[in-house]
Amino acid sequence: MGRHRGDLSGEQKASTQFTVHSTEWRLWSNVDAYDRQGVSLADLSDDQKALGTALLKAALSADGLETTEKIRRINQAAGEAIGNTNAFNEDAFYWTVLDTPSDTEPWGFQFDGHHLVINYFVLGDQVVMSPCFWGSEPTSMDIDGETVTVCHEEVAASLAFVSSLTEAQRKAAIASSTKSNESMKAGAFSDNTVQAYEGLRCNKLTAAQKKKLLGIVEAFVGRAKSDAAEVRMAEVGKHLADTYVTWAGGIEGDSAFYVRVHSPVVWVEVDCQGHGPLAGAYGASQGDGPTQKHVHSVIRTPNGNDYGKELLRQHYLTSPHHR
Repeated sequence: MGRHRGDLSGEQKASTQFTVHSTEWRLWSNVDAYDRQGVSLADLSDDQKALGTALLKAALSADGLETTEKIRRINQAAGEAIGNTNAFNEDAFYWTVLDTPSDTEPWGFQFDGHHLVINYFVLGDQVVMSPCFWGSEPTSMDIDGETVTVCHEEVAASLAFVSSLTEAQRKAAIASSTKSNESMKAGAFSDNTVQAYEGLRCNKLTAAQKKKLLGIVEAFVGRAKSDAAEVRMAEVGKHLADTYVTWAGGIEGDSAFYVRVHSPVVWVEVDCQGHGPLAGAYGASQGDGPTQKHVHSVIRTPNGNDYGKELLRQHYLTSPHHR
């Protein structure tokens, strides 16, 4: 039987398809110059690109897909604005597939590029979508007469939460009224980072405050399909008493800030970065201080379940055909 015109070629598969035990899961970075594995969108036909988009549609919510596409669009437009589309464009994003898609056996995929990394593990009806990285510089840009804004949800949710805190709660949560250009603790190559809980313990929040806290996590989790997102949020909700929030920077609507939400089952960071290589796209200079116009954000699953590792381990321990 001949190869479907949208299928990957043998050569493409060799550089793209790995086992779920491979180190390729962990080889990702949000920086533009990283040398990625897999196959890039630039090397795919239109039919192959369409199949990739269909996979993202199957895995992500409408918001998740829109966020992913907006990050790529801004990367292209910002590259055009600074005259460097060789480094910054909408096709420098790479697919990696782990094992073979199956209803019963473990598999997954990775989609990564500048400011965008999605790791997606599937085992039957269970999904682990972490670590995932979403970011942009700038976070809002006029493109073809349309204002394209991305990563606003996590910024707005974070500011809404900190604004809901009492003075005493803020004193516990805010480690510093200023922040550095880079505050993130669990970005690329920080798998299994050990970090002590810091800041405000959330066991005594009011119901309204708890809802706003969950709103920060939901900005990330809600980028997965609704059924997977509901399961994840229920898990996060069960551990609110053991959830901690730490903050650095200002708390005003336009303040640059860093926030980390950390519990036994979720780790989220939102980090307003210093002006980076695309600063010229919005009239700034690289090296200037942190700003909401350059945001990095990440979600991880602590205690060994990033990339579905713990779920995979339990599967092999308990499945008769793997014993």
